[in-house]
Amino acid sequence: MSAIMGPDGKGRCWWQEGDDLYCHYHDQEWGRPMTNDTRLFEKICLEGFQAGLSWLTILKKRENFREAFDGFDFNKVAVYDDAKVEELVLNAGIIRHRGKINSTINNAKKAIELEKEFGSLAAYFWSFEPRPEDRPDKFDHATLGPIAITEESKKLSKDLKKRGWSFVGPTTVYAFMQAMGLVNDHIEGCFCREEVEAARNQLTRPT
Repeated sequence: MSAIMGPDGKGRCWWQEGDDLYCHYHDQEWGRPMTNDTRLFEKICLEGFQAGLSWLTILKKRENFREAFDGFDFNKVAVYDDAKVEELVLNAGIIRHRGKINSTINNAKKAIELEKEFGSLAAYFWSFEPRPEDRPDKFDHATLGPIAITEESKKLSKDLKKRGWSFVGPTTVYAFMQAMGLVNDHIEGCFCREEVEAARNQLTRPT
């Protein structure tokens, strides 16, 4: 399968087809390198909420999530109490999964610890960026489509779990790495591939 040609004459990855919101997310966000700690925390939490669901389901509720979780400011989320958990469990605008809500609060506390140790979440997460030689030789659907876990996502998942994070399995973590631009998994023929690669080449990696 090659890139899907849109009505605007632009080729795009296969997975965005069929929904305008998904297409916009693909064009404007997915794979573009992100170093903002709040957005990184938001994304890894939402990937955890996605487990067992589609990303489109989460995307449609993302603004509700942002409102419910104080914009995913992990310093605020870290001090949520039992009353706040009950409020979130009753919030029909988000995924009302008590375990995932508690996980988000737990992970916010762990994010504060990471920030203190590494200076930023970005510096920590980007330290797991794969080396170019560890990436596939081809970037087509046949090659990228089956990839859900990589050695780097296993390492990051294992390290996060060791630090007390939850809902951060290697598949969840790889989806996070794809979305935040730690890898460029736009397929050849997708107009975003070159744009994302240029952005990654210009990026000063956080340290």
